[in-house]
Amino acid sequence: MARRRRSIGWLVVAGIVVLGLVGAFFIVDSMLRTYAQNRVRQEIQAGLPEGVAGDVAVSIGGQSVIWQYLNGSLDRIELTAPRLTLGGAQASVHLIATGVPVNTSKPLGDVRGTIEMDKKAINTLVERAGVPIGSAVDLGDGRVSYTGEVTVFGMPLGYRATARADVRGGSIILRPTDAEITTGIGAFNLTGVVERVLGDKPVTICLSQYLPPGIDLTDVTVTPDRVRISLHAAGLKLDQASLSTTGSCAGS
Repeated sequence: MARRRRSIGWLVVAGIVVLGLVGAFFIVDSMLRTYAQNRVRQEIQAGLPEGVAGDVAVSIGGQSVIWQYLNGSLDRIELTAPRLTLGGAQASVHLIATGVPVNTSKPLGDVRGTIEMDKKAINTLVERAGVPIGSAVDLGDGRVSYTGEVTVFGMPLGYRATARADVRGGSIILRPTDAEITTGIGAFNLTGVVERVLGDKPVTICLSQYLPPGIDLTDVTVTPDRVRISLHAAGLKLDQASLSTTGSCAGS
């Protein structure tokens, strides 16, 4: 009976030790997760390119960070920046990167995310880009509108254009779909003027100059409150040298 009691006692002790080790593992894993999140955040903050500023929050997903580290890559990293400044325009940025190698010199598996900007931010980018339009861009349901001026037979004519927003590469493209002449000049036939406005080169708002190379804009949604831009990247790296380099607006 005494031997049986001693055996049960050892089992209890062993169980307590195992539970203690498991608890210690999770505590250490949690500490390492926090440490890794801070390191990634510091790397990103230090590597923000010129013209981009703001606080970035980092969250590492997946199960055990220790296990992920031993496997050489992190399953999922989520980056959020509610007030990131891009060239003087405030934006809300949300990115999710998967297959993130521990060695930051190696490319990420995949990056997807969104950039959201209100009307004020869009107009700041338009102004900095020197886009030749006469008034602030106004947002609507699936459309934008703006005013401009064309010269016909030496006479300046004002117009208001309605445009559809598309994306190409690293730029937002505003393609006019409708226009009306706002300058009253009597009974002249202005059909040709409207056609000229619609046929003119679309308004281009380049974002590549604020983003690392390899990031493409994949979709844009316009509402009266804001513009939401979806993006995707493959082959992007999380080291400072890669993050501080930006794309080009040439050919946008």
